[in-house]
Amino acid sequence: MNIAELQTYGYVAAMGILVVVSYGYIYHLYTKRKDADGRDYEEYGDLALKDDITDTPISAMSKK
Repeated sequence: MNIAELQTYGYVAAMGILVVVSYGYIYHLYTKRKDADGRDYEEYGDLALKDDITDTPISAMSKK
């Protein structure tokens, strides 16, 4: 086994680990969408697009 073969195996192993970690992170993001307070911050993603004065607010504001 020469150094080129060893580098190839290392590259394939590193790419496999990175793929598994990336998919795990994406899965985590989509399954844990709500924070500890129960608020889903993904609703705020369209906030820049829906900023007209006549648009409905994302969350209701209290009258206090």
